[in-house]
Formats: sequence, structure tokens, C-alpha cells
Amino acid sequence: MFQSLSTTGIGSLPHTDPEEACDIILRSVDIPFWPQLPHRSFLELMVPQYSEGFPFVKIEGEHVNIVKAEEQAVSAFYEAVADKRGFPISTEYAAGLYAFIDILKKGGKRFSAVKGHITGPLTFTLSLTDNQKRPLYFDEELRELALELLKGKAGWQIGMLRPYAEKVLIFIDEPILSALGTSAYIGVNADEASRMLQEIVRHIKSCGGIAGIHCCGKADWPLILSSGIDVFNFDSYFYWDTLGIYPEEIKAFIDNGGFIAWGVVPTTDIVREVTVEGLSEQLERGLTSLEKIGVPRDKLLRQSLLTPSCGTGSLRTEDAGKVFSLLKDLRSRYAGG
Repeated sequence: MFQSLSTTGIGSLPHTDPEEACDIILRSVDIPFWPQLPHRSFLELMVPQYSEGFPFVKIEGEHVNIVKAEEQAVSAFYEAVADKRGFPISTEYAAGLYAFIDILKKGGKRFSAVKGHITGPLTFTLSLTDNQKRPLYFDEELRELALELLKGKAGWQIGMLRPYAEKVLIFIDEPILSALGTSAYIGVNADEASRMLQEIVRHIKSCGGIAGIHCCGKADWPLILSSGIDVFNFDSYFYWDTLGIYPEEIKAFIDNGGFIAWGVVPTTDIVREVTVEGLSEQLERGLTSLEKIGVPRDKLLRQSLLTPSCGTGSLRTEDAGKVFSLLKDLRSRYAGG
């Protein structure tokens, strides 16, 4: 599916210039991705960015509110879902996507793979709240319609990116997965969470894409691994030892051709002190933990990718640059060894 230890990124960069962000990406990673630029606009934060076209929310300043939609807008939304038209993301909401496509178009090169991303259905529906602070997730109809919105955004992206690559990888970004089971989300049913993830994964695949999930905290890995994903991305800098807790699930995932994307380069201020030697040692700890549960090293390496632990949008631009420099150097270290 991918070359051993290929590199890619999670999504956000701290830049405000879309072309500058794309240039760093195209110089740094094997699987290019379009940049989300939250410092450029509030609309590029992970929830607002995918709310466009959803008649049940309204953006006012820097707030995304659940609203009662006009009947005409609701009818148009249902028709778009039924016709499987997809839901576009405009330049205003994703300047980096359009800059990325323009650069690829002018370059004339067809990549082996490129990457897009969507906010996961759980993070999306649990982050949007009404005026009573009740998450959209707990309205069954709106939850289902939000899932259709996100499926449409994923399918539309695949169509936009397919002309420039043999394979289109879409990451479902689900940071809230690490908080499921806590008191804040006590009413979220694990079976329903699993169903939502499985449905969006199936949709990505039905559109010809490769489905991955990114979670930057410790979460219910069996729930994620059973969702049908092709690529599992986690923060292996801080949580490298958590996969070995689930030997059967991990071995089944690898045996079925799944890839582990090791988020080995930290995306906090700690990156200023990190060296490529230290990252190599951290990655080896993770690889060794899976060897101990019976995953052969050569197979594991063939089915591994390398990424930052999360997006770099919260960092200073120079620190984000170091993240991608370290990622590139780590890849070179393994390619040379």
C-alpha cells in the first residue's frame, strides 16, 4: 500500500501563507498533505472547517452555534445527501487545500499518494453545543445528518485529490476518542461510537480512498482497530507502550494489511530539545514492544509510516519547521540503515 516508513503529516501548520505551508510540506514528507491554517482564520479550525454547508449551524464571529434551520435549506441538504453530491469546502474555509492543488497542478507530477483529512464524527458532534451546552451528538437526527455531512466532505476531497496521485489517504481526526469514558462524555455509547467510525471508514473506501484514524491521546485502541481502517495513527512519542496491551487486536490489524503510523515527533514545546537520535530510540521502544507480542520486525517495518504526534498548528513556525526536519532526518536514518 505504502513504502516502508513513508512520512506524512497530520494537518495543521502555524503559517498564514498557504503557499509557504505547502512548500514546507512538499519538501519534507513522502506523502504530501494539504495544510489546515488555523492562524489564518477561525474558519480553518477543525470543527468550523467542516461545518460549511450544514444548515443546522451558524458561525457568528468566533462561535459555531446550533440553530433551527430554514426549511428550504434543510430540503436542499437532504437532496444533496440523497444524490451523493458531496459537500465542498470553499477557499474561505481551506485556503491550504486550494494552494496545494494549484501547486500540484502546475508541477505536473503524479504522486504515489497524497493525504487529506476530516474531523471525525465524534469530535465534530461532541464539540458543537446548543445554547444549553448540550452537544449535537445527543440529538439523534442531527448526529446522523452530521455524519452524512462529514462523509460528503471526505468523498468530495477524494475526488479533488485523485487526479494528482495513485492513492488518496484520508485521516479521520478524532482527538475526543481519548476522552470517551470520562465523566465529560459519560452518555456516549461505545457501540454507537464504533458504528459512526465504521460508517465513515466504509464511505471513504467506497469512494476509492484509503482510510486512516488519528488520535493524539491514549484511547480505546480495540474500538479504533475494529473500525475497518487501513492506517492507525497515534502519539507514539508519549504512548509508545500502549499498543502492546492489546496483542490480539494489533496482530490481527497487521495480519490484515493494516499500517501503523507512528506519531514519533512531538508537537509540543519539547520538540526544541529533541534530537533525531532520541527519536530513533523512542521509535525502537515502540517497535520492540510489538516484536515482543509476536509481530515480526520486518513485517512491522514494511507496514509502518512516520508522522508528527499531532498537527503543528499550535507551535511557532520555527518549531513546526523543526518537527518536519526531524521527521525527514528520522526517515533518512532508517533508509540508510
